[in-house]
Amino acid sequence: MTIEKDDSFAAMFEREAAAPAKKRRTPRVGERVNGVVVQLGRDTVFVELEGRIQAFLEAEELRAEDGELTVKEGDKITANVVEVDESRGHIRLGRSMGKPGSIAALEQAKAAGLGVEGKVTGVNKGGLEVELGGTRAFCPMSQVDSKRIEDADAKALIGQSLRFLVTDIRDGGKNVVLSRRALQKQEASETVARAMTDIVPGAVLTGTVASVRDFGAFVDLGGVEGMIPRSEIAHDRSVNVADALKAGDTVEVQVREIKDVEPTRPGGSTKKITLSLKALTADPWAELSIVEGRVIAGTATRSTEFGVFVRLAPAVEGLLHVSELARGAKVGDGEEIRVVVKKIDRATRKISLVPAPEGAEVGTAVATAVAVKVGAVVSGVVERIETYGLFVQVDGTKGRAGRGLVPNAEVGVPRGTDLRKSFPEGTKVTAKVLETGEGRLRLSIKGAKDAEERADFEAARGRAGAPASLGTFADLLKGRKL
Repeated sequence: MTIEKDDSFAAMFEREAAAPAKKRRTPRVGERVNGVVVQLGRDTVFVELEGRIQAFLEAEELRAEDGELTVKEGDKITANVVEVDESRGHIRLGRSMGKPGSIAALEQAKAAGLGVEGKVTGVNKGGLEVELGGTRAFCPMSQVDSKRIEDADAKALIGQSLRFLVTDIRDGGKNVVLSRRALQKQEASETVARAMTDIVPGAVLTGTVASVRDFGAFVDLGGVEGMIPRSEIAHDRSVNVADALKAGDTVEVQVREIKDVEPTRPGGSTKKITLSLKALTADPWAELSIVEGRVIAGTATRSTEFGVFVRLAPAVEGLLHVSELARGAKVGDGEEIRVVVKKIDRATRKISLVPAPEGAEVGTAVATAVAVKVGAVVSGVVERIETYGLFVQVDGTKGRAGRGLVPNAEVGVPRGTDLRKSFPEGTKVTAKVLETGEGRLRLSIKGAKDAEERADFEAARGRAGAPASLGTFADLLKGRKL
């Protein structure tokens, strides 16, 4: 509702006066009061105080730098009682007392903590010279602004009308000391208090990106700053903060958490507000159709010391662990690769991958476990040499599941032999399977040789031809003279 003429405010008071009389305490000048905005006029904002007492403020006091009002109907505000005219039933509120006309008014403003309006008339070495409705005053340079101000900036204030708090009055008003910084701090606290009434966990708010860092973005929520951590920017973890947000962007965010913290600087915030962008977007895991044991095409997004992250679907990544890659294998960012989904953990939102077999088509089912049995003899290639043995990749397999360890005792060479010379990487070997299981494939080159020698012995023995039967004792004596 908009009021074009201030005489409608008088009509409002007349209606209030016609209501049944009830005992109400009239606020005193200088008193700090809370109220609710009930109407917005062109030049006036009408407020209802406790006890249904009507009051008003000049709209100019509630306008932002762009001229827009900073309040709307229903908003709660805190202001000071500047004037009480009981004969007319008018109570005027203000963030300041305007231009005080006497030392008494300045004393009143000082006592009530009200701001006063003054015009900067000059700058000297110590601060600003200010004229307050005929009274000269002084604002020390350290109190001109909440931020450090240079001489050139101070001189630029000459001729401007600013608001200050009266901090000291001496010698009957001959020395009046002001502070703009203290008023800014007071108004900032009031702004924070108003904003915090709406900032609660789960609330969806609109803010402006104040700054962007590698670890997240800071958002101004109307005098209160919150942070969107990198993990809350998007469901896709590979998205960089700077690519998603820019300073000045208007964003809609959800409040995830509010914590009490120690301020990092004097007068700093005592609240840590965590915000989220991704909470307001669809969850890609909700309808994820990826199946364990299937070949899927993906795109490598980034490589780390523990493996390669592969994008499998929008905002969904899996990890191809470094142990699943051949020694020295490189996967470049942006490279298209085929992998097999080894395991999906929806609770922790983690997907384990293994390399897909050569020639495997997307969508086909592939066993991630190596189908070898204990006692079987397999062939493979030496992939890595360690002080405790050889790692052999079994032919026809990829990744850790098909990579077995041949301990030193099972290599079949004299103790002290240099394995790097006897079995350089890439050497083809034959080994016997001693043990199987997830990450527990143990092989024996010596065992394979023993099995081969035993097989050769059995074959030779078979070729020599053993008699079908030894016969009876009588058969042995037949033809002999006794």
